Amino acid sequence: MADSKEKLFSEFPPVSTKEWMEKVTIDLKGADFEKKLVWKTNEGFNVRPFYRSEDIEGMKTTDSLPGEFPFVRGTKTNNNWYVRQDIEVTTPQKANEKALEVLEKGITSLCFAFSGKHFDAKSMETLFNGIQLDCIEINFRICFTEAAKITKLLVDYVKAAKINPDKIKGSINFDPFKRMMTKGFDIDIDIKAVMKEIFEAAAELKNLKVFGANPYLFNNAGAYCAQELGFGLAYGNEYLTLGTEAGLPAKAVAKKVKFNFGIGSNYFMEIAKFRAGRLLWSQIVNAYLSESDCKCACKMDVHAKTSEWNQTVYDAYMNLLRSQTETMSASIAGVDSISVTPFDNAYKSADNFSERIARNQQLLLKEEAHFDKVVDASAGSYYIENLTASIADQAWKIFLTVNEKGGFYAALKEGFIQTEVNASNEKRLAAISCRREILLGTNQYPNFNEQALEKVEEGKKDCTCCCTEKGSLATLKFERGSSAFDTLRLATEKSGKRPKVFMLTIGKLSMRLARAQFSSNFFACAGYEIIDNLGFETPEEGVAAARKSKADIIVICSSDEEYAALAPKTFATIGGGKELFVVAGAPECTEDLKAIGINNFVNIRTNVLETLQGFNKQLGIN
Repeated sequence: MADSKEKLFSEFPPVSTKEWMEKVTIDLKGADFEKKLVWKTNEGFNVRPFYRSEDIEGMKTTDSLPGEFPFVRGTKTNNNWYVRQDIEVTTPQKANEKALEVLEKGITSLCFAFSGKHFDAKSMETLFNGIQLDCIEINFRICFTEAAKITKLLVDYVKAAKINPDKIKGSINFDPFKRMMTKGFDIDIDIKAVMKEIFEAAAELKNLKVFGANPYLFNNAGAYCAQELGFGLAYGNEYLTLGTEAGLPAKAVAKKVKFNFGIGSNYFMEIAKFRAGRLLWSQIVNAYLSESDCKCACKMDVHAKTSEWNQTVYDAYMNLLRSQTETMSASIAGVDSISVTPFDNAYKSADNFSERIARNQQLLLKEEAHFDKVVDASAGSYYIENLTASIADQAWKIFLTVNEKGGFYAALKEGFIQTEVNASNEKRLAAISCRREILLGTNQYPNFNEQALEKVEEGKKDCTCCCTEKGSLATLKFERGSSAFDTLRLATEKSGKRPKVFMLTIGKLSMRLARAQFSSNFFACAGYEIIDNLGFETPEEGVAAARKSKADIIVICSSDEEYAALAPKTFATIGGGKELFVVAGAPECTEDLKAIGINNFVNIRTNVLETLQGFNKQLGIN
């Protein structure tokens, strides 16, 4: 078959788009195509239910090759990425021991995170003892005020150790803008002068990136893909602007910029985001170059980090599933290095187990799934090529908007970027509270009997900056998608009283089972104890069983047409009892039921979070 010259599927006649649409129209039975099948994305564009070859006709990027300008298909001709692990430096000796340990377990990229203060040549020597810097990638995440010093110490160490400087690859991550977004303080240094100092200090290490653009901050703050990319491009472009104003060559500055992106769970959208990012960055840098300049300066160096925004405290192993698909997106998209956030990051410091699992998530993709053996596996996909073009278009509009405001720095001082990202976060949090956006294990299909209070580490922080105060500038809000639900359920645990919710199933079998399942999932999101039942013959029998179980909430689960008679009868049977009475559904007789005092209803249009917060309040849980 492999040697056959016959065209595959030649026995099947071609089907035109018109014929497909005619078939779809028939199957929709009068429903509106746009409303029923077209996905309205939060990125600002629509996604159709199917794409065909004519949808990529005329796209110049489909003819490009990996490693060639405009680099949409990757900046290299292979897909080998660095497997990175971050190490918090308490002492150089302990960090060195940790580094040597993880290097033996598959890690090929290290990132040392510390403030940088009180760090000297002896500290650098201790930190790197026994580590072959020319065989791995080395990165630093430090306070921006110490970046120049750390750069010089690194260069001096490389010289003293007689290591080939051309083989040193990594980053310093000088970023004076992060503190503005996280702490609200304006920059109090001469950025141009410091940039020039760092640039000159790093001149001998041509593969060392020193200027860090960190759009992962937007990802962790709940930004949409196009926002993260658009603001991220403006982030990087600010270094080009400031560097050239400081008298540095644009192409040389571009080669010193490293992007640190987040990876969200929107699988195909994230693949397209990275492809679009390389495309747009190449165009931005190319605008600074002359026609004779080499296009190698247009390559985008990208580190990708799995999202913290969608990590949860409860059902934490779900974090593994989310971060795994995120890692797949980034690896397929051809990023240069990846770090996987440990699954327990939302509630404690990572331990040996969670760090090992995080490492192995990447190693499995390499050693067993062979994701590193294919360059840009998504190329030519009608869907992903269109997603790439659409995200590029939206991100470019965002980039231009920031430019119109005077650039990234000016937009931060105005608070524009922070406001836009925070608005997206609020929108997503609202969607999660109503289940328009699903976090499995949190607002849908929770682990009913899980207890998490004891595993939450008090005072957990994720900041290596020595500054704990807040400035006057607007800051990003890093409230995770599950934060409110986690707080709600932890409050139930802390109260010492676990409310019992009794499913009074009665009437039509299919409807009572469906509504009992829905209601069980609904109330379990607050950590309540669920008591389900097979069914009762009469409301009186059901109420008696509920009281025998000492239920706090009684949920009647039946069909809409039966509620008119069964709900009032059940309500009357409960009488002046202490139990809260809830109707599962939105029957036509809702207003009639409210008229007799039945006010609690749960259905697919109910705001899950606000409703459960209300029940907690009624039950005396704060």
